[in-house]
Amino acid sequence: MTQKKDIGKIVRDFGLAAVVLLIIIVMSFLSESFLTTNNITNILRQISINGVLAVGMTFVVLTGGIDLSVGSLVAVTSVICGSLLEGEMNTFLVCIIGVAAAMAFGLLNGYLVSYVGFQPFIATLATMTIGRGFAMVYADGKPYIIKDPSFIFIGQGKIAGIPTLVVILLIICMLGIIILNTTTFGRYIFAIGGNKNAARLSGVKTKKIEMLVYLLSGFCCGIVGLMLSARISSGQPTAGEGYELDAIAAVAIGGTSMNGGIGSLRGTILGFLILGLLSNSMNLMNIDSFYQNIVKGIIIILAVFLDMKTKGKQD
Repeated sequence: MTQKKDIGKIVRDFGLAAVVLLIIIVMSFLSESFLTTNNITNILRQISINGVLAVGMTFVVLTGGIDLSVGSLVAVTSVICGSLLEGEMNTFLVCIIGVAAAMAFGLLNGYLVSYVGFQPFIATLATMTIGRGFAMVYADGKPYIIKDPSFIFIGQGKIAGIPTLVVILLIICMLGIIILNTTTFGRYIFAIGGNKNAARLSGVKTKKIEMLVYLLSGFCCGIVGLMLSARISSGQPTAGEGYELDAIAAVAIGGTSMNGGIGSLRGTILGFLILGLLSNSMNLMNIDSFYQNIVKGIIIILAVFLDMKTKGKQD
């Protein structure tokens, strides 16, 4: 059975990679500006934001949970960083405080889900609402202008010719893959998603692992809050609106089961690559944003449908 699942993952990843390649080939013929250096750099910057969120979301979904609060936590980090930078606080300290704030909400999510017994949908829906309200109240509904060059470098600078945003994404993805595939913590995540009761009876501290998973998602939200604020040079109370949907879409397209226990970060990476390429392609073709949302929705339905069929054949 395990061998069949491994073969299924390889086939799916190959199929997703083929989709990425197909989009690139088709768009190279349809648009002269698609394969330009500027556009490729723009695509990489765009996928960096959703990519980091999707990594955190993958960990949550693998346990059978979901995190609807990610977009609002990006806003929480954004306004806190914006306000502290206006007060000319040390940039490094600002980053730590901003990420810590998002992680505090992640910890609350984990506590409500693992120890109180809330359904993940309800718990994170509540913290999403609280987080969004907190950001608006904290900033009085107004953006903070960020002028600190060392902070702005996070979103607009380059390291060895590579945009800093992309470097951050690569680091987060590599760390995520290492944690998920080579550590006991990663194995426990799959075990909880596969059968929580069996994992608990086997000695896995399921509550602790779930807490850590939501904390990790909060960490990713905090990092994205820094990335986005630095990219647009402002702390926005409306930042991150709808980001949770894109992150969930990337995870679903990548083949991670919404029931938990099955999935990989490789698939998620291909998932947010496909979303980023499609979004950029539709923008180049001047397709209205409303139609873009329809296309995204259809892709999610197809991805989940194919995933269900694949699992049915494996069973």
